[in-house]
Amino acid sequence: MKKNAIMTVLFFLVIPLFLSAQERNVLKTGDTVPLFSAMDDSNREWALKDYLGKKNIVVYFYPAAMTGGCTIQACAYRDDYENIEDADAIVVGISGDEVENLQLFKKAYDLNFPLLSDPKGEIAGKFGVPYREGGSIQREIEGTEFTLNRGVMSVRWTFIIDKQGKISYINQEVDAANDSQNVLQMLKGLNE
Repeated sequence: MKKNAIMTVLFFLVIPLFLSAQERNVLKTGDTVPLFSAMDDSNREWALKDYLGKKNIVVYFYPAAMTGGCTIQACAYRDDYENIEDADAIVVGISGDEVENLQLFKKAYDLNFPLLSDPKGEIAGKFGVPYREGGSIQREIEGTEFTLNRGVMSVRWTFIIDKQGKISYINQEVDAANDSQNVLQMLKGLNE
């Protein structure tokens, strides 16, 4: 009886771990990118299909707008954006933040690329990016206190999608401050 109880407990502990690993289909270099669309910081739908084949696309997932590392990463992309465009690419940042958070984030730091809202982690899931339940933080912006809500918080991962719609670069150990420079180096390699 004791052995059966142990086997039952193991079954219910191990099977969910296995299923969650299977459900989180992590993309690999060379995979075809999954199509997605989401609301952007302008409260308009941004669809990947509208950009495929025209430019290389940098997709970076970040945990939360208006937080330390995420702000450093976004500002580095802002500062390097002209060079990224010169490398025939565009950038899009994705987080579990509500659209209103993204609007505040973009305005506060004068960001020059689209930010997408993925509050349920659906896009992160398509890419295999781990995420967890989100939460709220308080931030003061131009003298006004705001509550920033996010449905999920993803891990910081970066992808480059080439013009053929294939994943050409994946970084699962992103250094927020140097991410845009690493991406620029990879983009230069794609264009040679």
